[in-house]
Amino acid sequence: MKSPLAPGIRLITSFSRDSWYRGFILFLTFLFYTAYHLSRKPISIVKVTRETLLYTYRDIYSSITYQDNYQTLFGVLDNSFLIAYAIGMFFSGIFGERLPLRYYLSFGMLMSGFFTCLFGLGFYWNIHSLGYYAFVQVMNGLMQTTGWPAVVACVGNWFGKGKRGFIMGVWNSHTSVGNILGSLIAGVFVSSEWGMSFIVPGLIIASTGILCFFFLVERPEDVNCSPPQHHVTCLLHLFLYWISSLFNMLLNLVFALFGVEAASVFNMCFCFLQGVVEFSLCLMFAKLVSYTFLYWLPLYISNVAHFPAKEAGDMSTLFDAGGILGGIMAGLVSDFTGGRASTCCVMLILAAPMLLFFFVYVGMLLLCGGLVNGPYALITTAVSADLGTHESLRGNSRALSTVTAIIDGTGSIGAALGPLFAGLISPTGWNNVFYMLITADILACLFLTRLVFKEIKGWCGQLSRSRG
Repeated sequence: MKSPLAPGIRLITSFSRDSWYRGFILFLTFLFYTAYHLSRKPISIVKVTRETLLYTYRDIYSSITYQDNYQTLFGVLDNSFLIAYAIGMFFSGIFGERLPLRYYLSFGMLMSGFFTCLFGLGFYWNIHSLGYYAFVQVMNGLMQTTGWPAVVACVGNWFGKGKRGFIMGVWNSHTSVGNILGSLIAGVFVSSEWGMSFIVPGLIIASTGILCFFFLVERPEDVNCSPPQHHVTCLLHLFLYWISSLFNMLLNLVFALFGVEAASVFNMCFCFLQGVVEFSLCLMFAKLVSYTFLYWLPLYISNVAHFPAKEAGDMSTLFDAGGILGGIMAGLVSDFTGGRASTCCVMLILAAPMLLFFFVYVGMLLLCGGLVNGPYALITTAVSADLGTHESLRGNSRALSTVTAIIDGTGSIGAALGPLFAGLISPTGWNNVFYMLITADILACLFLTRLVFKEIKGWCGQLSRSRG
């Protein structure tokens, strides 16, 4: 008598070859972008200890200047990275579209690891030059732009259209997971040898670059898997529209480069892609809030709650844990309701008063993390994917990397401004920083009002038809 197949084997064989590959790619891209964020986090932990600043700048300013302006000085390093990232993001997608994603991602992670390690090696090489650390941050910011457009393009190649809010919400938790791991790793060394707070994350992201080179599969066709039912279609027209609106003087150059007729571009954009600008501007202010917390939360906790550096870094991970839950919840709700803009708007409305309470009570970390990062996660994943699957657009799905770079680049402008403003405003009192964040939160919400009314109107129409 033939014995029944073991339950575990039955479970394994219930998944098709295509399913295994898709799951593997989802896991790899999750791991890759976790490493990107893991390597960005150490500077926010290290800045908690003023000894780091005194060490870095001791040949430039007097010790009195250190004590008075340490937030502003660290803001220089934050913005060296973030401004380079914001500018580079507008061009990174263009390269990602034209180069093999496996090579592009591998190179980006290896170079990000190299420059992250260089920052930490400054401690052991006894380097006290602001210019050195600022240069390393600029180069690291440029290298980090390789990540998001490439992983989104790869996921777009493997996954089709559908109720993607939940799965994208889970997948997008790589941002918060990377922040948490980066905080914990940096916290181990921050009070002793802060250089290792950068070297260890640098080695980790470089290792994932090697992993990417050996195992990433860019497209299903490369391993004889079936393509997704609905391809993520081309958003090149949107890219041209958005670039031309920002850089009108370069219009002819852009069109010549891509060989696209201007009139057709604008017609396609205006007719079919309304809402892109609103979501992009909303993302700019949402990332302003999120990245201010990313770079300044440990220092705030240390100053207000008087926690030691390691404990402040560990406690800041609660904000990122809330971000994981918020991203998943935003995806679930938007899938159920069909209202991406409405979901973002409601979370932003709830976040504003929570930020006010957050100033008074650090215990709001988890809730604030969910409300702040939920809309950010939804826009950068499900919303961007929705824009790429409009039925009126046709083309090469790899152009999605270009457009994703443009959208995220717009958001990165806010990511650069938030920490800069925080560094300038915080000497006047942390309450003023939170007033700035609340203002940005409200502006992000206001940019979505037209889309929210449109979604509500659609729901009302569906309700009327169902009753009729």
